[in-house]
Amino acid sequence: MKTIVKGLALSAVASSVLMAGGYKIPEQSLNSMALGAAYVAHTTHADTAYFNPANMAFMGDKQYVEGAVTLAHLPSQDYYGQFKSETENILIPNFHYVAAPMDAFRWGLSLTAPGGLTKRWEKSPASAFAEEFTLKNIELSGAVSYKVMDNFAIAGGLRLIYSEGVVKNNAAALGSPFKVDMEGDTIEFGYNLAATYKPTEDINIAATYRSNVDLDEEGTATITYPIGSPTGTTITGDAGVSVPLPAALNLAISKTWNNTFTLEAVYERTFWSSYETLEFTGTNLPISDKNWEDTNTFRLGATVELEKITVMMGFSINETPVPVETLSFELADSDAKIFTMGFRYQQSEALSWGAAFLYDSKEPLSIERGVNDNPIIQANGASFGGGGAMLTTVGMAYEF
Repeated sequence: MKTIVKGLALSAVASSVLMAGGYKIPEQSLNSMALGAAYVAHTTHADTAYFNPANMAFMGDKQYVEGAVTLAHLPSQDYYGQFKSETENILIPNFHYVAAPMDAFRWGLSLTAPGGLTKRWEKSPASAFAEEFTLKNIELSGAVSYKVMDNFAIAGGLRLIYSEGVVKNNAAALGSPFKVDMEGDTIEFGYNLAATYKPTEDINIAATYRSNVDLDEEGTATITYPIGSPTGTTITGDAGVSVPLPAALNLAISKTWNNTFTLEAVYERTFWSSYETLEFTGTNLPISDKNWEDTNTFRLGATVELEKITVMMGFSINETPVPVETLSFELADSDAKIFTMGFRYQQSEALSWGAAFLYDSKEPLSIERGVNDNPIIQANGASFGGGGAMLTTVGMAYEF
């Protein structure tokens, strides 16, 4: 029982602010959703302010604004085909703006929700580790671009991130009074950099970088330990934890043929190895080794521009940062293949609108006994199926 309780304590807060690690949402606009985020070198609308602000220098002499809303449908995930997590539906809005140029300079703003998740298991043993894990991240970012030459531009900006998380665990079904009810939030800052080089009119080569941001969550916790009496000992007080929102590097190249067909390839490296351990303040929960791994994502996107309609599609291969040794019910993540498609209709010279769809297909995951740190998975092994995500986006853009 002591081993199980320790495992519960570590799991209770392991993902309170890190759900975006395996479920991050890089697609933060209509075009990026349709292209599966293969949208770094060849960006054309107000969302350029977020995906590659250096490209603002090459946009027309107008102001650009756009907004979209995404419905994220997260199907249930099953454990050994017997217990299922709850199905979730989450609305995710975004907004982007690019100002008119001022000589060689230009600025833009974006409001996005680049990561988040709600994961709920109502039945034991999963509910002992993840009765509810909810994460909300909202980012306000601004950037300024500078056209160094007619074919080369750079940009830099600041990121303001608000994050809040809720964690609830209940081990009553395992014969233990161990319970956790935690809430916390924080506001943190980071930066982003970008550069684009156009060796010819139809080729773009780009690089973007988002800095690491340490999310120093602070809030309250109510924890019941199975000591002192059959009903446990309850403590309530301030609690905190610091975890990284990791740095990410994107390298991209695009090629356009006859101003009609564009193909873009993107390589993304996310530096999750900065998440080595998990330590809490205000509690006596033990330190947990996490040892997450840097991940590679490979994206390919295609755009076909017709007279009134632009058709887009994409494909991505995405690695999980979570090693099997530290995986648990709150984030039973695996590698994924992502398929996307969408369109944009030019209603008038200034107004366009469209829709996009993304399907995230997770690989089935099996873990042998004795490999994983979670006491339940260590004793019984694990087989996870289902999960993934289906995202639908509708959006509108205006130029003036």
